[in-house]
Amino acid sequence: MDLLTNPVKEYDWGTRTDLAALLGLAPDRPRAELWLGTHPSGPSTLVRAGHTRTLAEVVAADPARELGAGTVGTFGPRLPYLLKLLSARQPLSLQVHPSAEQARRGHDRGDPHYPDPWDKPEMAVALTTFDALAGMRPPAESADLVNRLGLRRLAPVVDTLAGGDPPGALSTVLTWPQPDRRCLVTEVADACVDLAAEPAFAVTAQLAVLHPDDPAVLAPLLLNHHRLAPGEALYLPAGVLHTYLRGFAVEVMGASDNVLRAGLTSKPVDVAALLSVIDASAQPRPVTPDADGAYRPGCPQFRLHHLTPATPRRLTGAWPRILLCTHGTVTADGTTLHAGQSLWLPAHHDSLTVTGEGTAYCAEPGI
Repeated sequence: MDLLTNPVKEYDWGTRTDLAALLGLAPDRPRAELWLGTHPSGPSTLVRAGHTRTLAEVVAADPARELGAGTVGTFGPRLPYLLKLLSARQPLSLQVHPSAEQARRGHDRGDPHYPDPWDKPEMAVALTTFDALAGMRPPAESADLVNRLGLRRLAPVVDTLAGGDPPGALSTVLTWPQPDRRCLVTEVADACVDLAAEPAFAVTAQLAVLHPDDPAVLAPLLLNHHRLAPGEALYLPAGVLHTYLRGFAVEVMGASDNVLRAGLTSKPVDVAALLSVIDASAQPRPVTPDADGAYRPGCPQFRLHHLTPATPRRLTGAWPRILLCTHGTVTADGTTLHAGQSLWLPAHHDSLTVTGEGTAYCAEPGI
């Protein structure tokens, strides 16, 4: 077992409090994500034989011992998942992740939208109340919501939705003519004032303040709103249009950074690329932990164990694991972790017992 040191990502949508409190840092700037894994954009590090090495280097030096035969046989000599803590005070970009085939083709042709040749299914488990927009609403429902704004200029969007074409309506919104965007968003915000008692319109109004030139502020009228209580989880397969709005969560995903964005961000967007991979019928789904506290979304890249005083666990099997303590203290085979600390457990460490009065999450492959 090895203690990990993990990079913190300081995106502008992060909070100043959640990760700072967990990691014992000053709440002096936004901290959005903590990454635990081998991804080259932010690998964890550990100390072996007195030398600091990235977890990616350790895995590459001996994949069979670190990952185990089952993982290597399925995914090759790489860790298939990335574990994160995500802390959002305002919405992330409106985005979608490609399928495995789309990722492979895009990467092979050198498309910069596909830095990795792998897909990126993901699951968020709420640590606090966590809000997300994910999956397109039924078109008739969206048509009614947009129509209630009472804006004549949005009639083509309403008509397209009424005709049962959510991707067409989304395309119309996201490709709105540049000179008219600020005027549109202003009118949308004004129309939401009298409707703000309803969550979809309240969120739309909030987005209009944050992004006054971006027609993607209409996303809450086109996407389903999900509110997770602590312990509830949402799994997003490929093709699901989504944005996380606010909250603190454990997130586990395929080890890929393939993201196509279409708005609500200062990062580059590519509407055409996003529309080419979106699946309007794809929906997220809730994941309920089993009796042992394990979230099993049914994808091969990962599953996630929730370990609490009420569910002390002995995990078995030759799997590469990352254990993260999120509250109090836990003891893993004699090693004590405090909140914010984490361990790398290579596959040859094929049995793990976790006890204590704290809470921890343990990621491993889902095969």
